[in-house]
Amino acid sequence: MNFQQLRSVREAVRRDFNLTDVSESLHTSQPGVSRQIRELEEEVGVDIFIRSGKRLIGLTPPGELILPLVEQILQAADNIRHAGAEYAGATTGVLSIAATHSQARYALPPVIKEFRARYPDVVLHLHQGSPKQVSEMLLEGEADIGVATEAVADYSGLVNLPCYRWTHSIIVPPHHPLAGSVAPTLSELAAYPIITYGHGYTGRAHIDEAFARAGITPDIVMTAMDADVIKTYVELEMGVGIVASVAWDAERDTRLSAIDARHLFEINLTRLAVRRGAWLRGYAYHFIELFVPTLTQGIVEAALRGEALEA
Repeated sequence: MNFQQLRSVREAVRRDFNLTDVSESLHTSQPGVSRQIRELEEEVGVDIFIRSGKRLIGLTPPGELILPLVEQILQAADNIRHAGAEYAGATTGVLSIAATHSQARYALPPVIKEFRARYPDVVLHLHQGSPKQVSEMLLEGEADIGVATEAVADYSGLVNLPCYRWTHSIIVPPHHPLAGSVAPTLSELAAYPIITYGHGYTGRAHIDEAFARAGITPDIVMTAMDADVIKTYVELEMGVGIVASVAWDAERDTRLSAIDARHLFEINLTRLAVRRGAWLRGYAYHFIELFVPTLTQGIVEAALRGEALEA
């Protein structure tokens, strides 16, 4: 049994049993992948995969039991490598952050600036994606830390930690009828076309829930994952915008007015997530604490061990 065999099994599942994709991912040949899998099956004495001809189409019952063990072994191997690197170069290395657009654009810049000042020899990779993509990047080991409002709490393979709470704002051109309103109602808001986030982004679920509870069907004419895109089309007077309050910048958004919408929509919670069982470098813990000072290394390590956070 060797790591290449285990990686072949893991990648086969991750790539939906497409051996062409597996071979590309592992930088080897398709026959080589097939051979590694078959040799492992022969060694353990059971078929791990269900086959249709030469194609893999699923996991056998023994395969369902073996896969988590394969994941654990490969995770442990990664942790050993990271542990060695921790002592070989405590202030050098790579840190990969996956975040949604709103977090990458508005919440993370001051954190990243301070982190870079403290760790100039750490290469920082910032990946942007949907909450689902952020979660998948963490699970596949492409990112060390993920930051998102939605989805990350839905994956058992991730440990998620609360970061900060935030609200939505309504944005309109300065001359819009709602511009002078202090606390517009949902009915008043629904009288206009609405531009907001797509499903699964930046608290969109709370927006939909509020209208549903009120029995109102809003005229959502456009959706986007990016608050800057939403603001652009509000400036063109195509509708009223609903964005995260952090996305509103009075100094930059001079052609728009903002109205606090916390009375209309539930408060949202941004979460930080890491892969369960992952080894984090010392500077990764420092990054987390820069972002959320209450998330000290001890607290994060306790969460990774499965210990409940103190209230």
